[in-house]
This record gives sequence, structure tokens and C-alpha cells, in this order.
Amino acid sequence: MNQHFPSTTILAGYRGSIAHGMYVPNTDPNSIDDVDTMGIFLGAPEYYIGLANKKKDGKRLDVFEIFEDPYDMVFYELRKFVHLLIKSNPNVLSLLWLRPQDYLVRKPPGQILLDNRDLFVSKKVYESFTEYAKSQFDRMERFNHQGYMGAKRKALVEKYGYDCKNAAHCLRLLTMGIELLETGDLNVYREKDAYMFLDVKMGRWPLESVKLYAVELFARAEEVFKKCTLPEEPAIDKIEKMLISIIYDYINSSCSWKAD
Repeated sequence: MNQHFPSTTILAGYRGSIAHGMYVPNTDPNSIDDVDTMGIFLGAPEYYIGLANKKKDGKRLDVFEIFEDPYDMVFYELRKFVHLLIKSNPNVLSLLWLRPQDYLVRKPPGQILLDNRDLFVSKKVYESFTEYAKSQFDRMERFNHQGYMGAKRKALVEKYGYDCKNAAHCLRLLTMGIELLETGDLNVYREKDAYMFLDVKMGRWPLESVKLYAVELFARAEEVFKKCTLPEEPAIDKIEKMLISIIYDYINSSCSWKAD
């Protein structure tokens, strides 16, 4: 899998079901999981100090994606990734809170991000996590059979009458968001409750039970947010200094390191 990674990858790891401890192998007839990975790479030096912009030959330079069954990979250029972190994007925040064994590449600049992950935690996580959860809640009944679904997922929707995967995402996002607001830590690997989210994903919960629990979690998230003591915003000044330092050192090193 690593052969597909950009050569200047500084951090990469599993995301999605593997990172959450909820992966169902494709040997299971009901499996709807890919092997999802996410990473951060540094652009060519001219991207930062030359005439290059975000596109070259019609292709974006700040996002790199590859879909090769069973792999689903997405890589963000460092500045792009940091902007997403500042917005408290749940998916990108998760990359900074993986278990050590779930990282596939961890270079010194990537370790700097890990060491300073708390700079990105603020009350903004309430809005980002609950809005994302709400989108999953809405989609679980308003699914599009012609869009993102594979045959197995469509079959589950037809069998249970709702998109079980969206439902599981909704409940997990709300639970993780509440924990983050309460503790300042993001528990990506669901050691204690993965079984529950897996039951939802595999259609073992009736739709009404999912809805009732989601409503309870939305209310709990709002309650926790009102009492939250996290900073109002990410530590922008410190984040910018860290970003400048990483890029400055990278350009000075003339790309002397490469991803394994």
C-alpha cells in the first residue's frame, strides 16, 4: 500500500473502520468496509516559494487521492491539512489521535504535528462534530442508491429500510465529540463501544432505536458544550509559527528525506 504514498509524506495512518476498531473483513458476506488511509505530504519547494499554484496540468496539487480496491486513500498537502484542522474537521483531527500501531508513516515533521495536536482543540469541535453527525442522520433515510453505495450496502439498505452505515457514523461522531468537549482528547479507537456501533452498522438496531439514541446524544452534546472549558478558538498564532518552521526546515533540507 505504501508504494502509492507521495514521496514527501510526513504522516499517514488508517482512518475509518480500521482506526475505530470496527473493520469488518471482506470475507464477511455483509462487509461494506474499505481499507481507508489518510496522510499529509509536503509539496514541491516551488509550491511554497515559486510560481506554482494549487493546480498543475489541470490537477490539484494540495489533494492526492487513489481508489484501488480495497484501498481508499486521501492525502492532503500540509497547509491544506492544517486549514482543515483549524476548522475542527472530525476526519482530519482523528489522524492526530491514532494508536501508535495505526500509523503507517511518521516522519519528524509529522511528529511535530502530533506533539502539538492540542493547539487545534477548541469549542469549535461542537459545531463541526454535531453538524457532521446531523448530515449522517439525515442521509440514513434519504439515501441515494445511484451514488456512493456498493451492491452490499444497497442490499443492507433495502433489507433494513435505512442506511445502517450512516446511522453508525452519526452515533459514533456524537459520542466522540462529547468526549472531546469533556476531556480535550479524541478517542478514535473505540475500545469500549465498538461492538455497539458495529451492531448498528450491521442492521441489528431498529431505526426508531437509532433515532431515539441520536436525539439523546445531540441533547447531551449541547449540554456538555454549555459547560465546556476548552478555548474558544484554536491557537492560531502558535499553529502558524509551527507551520512556518516545518516548511522552512523542509525547504532548507532540499527534500533529503523520503517516506518509507
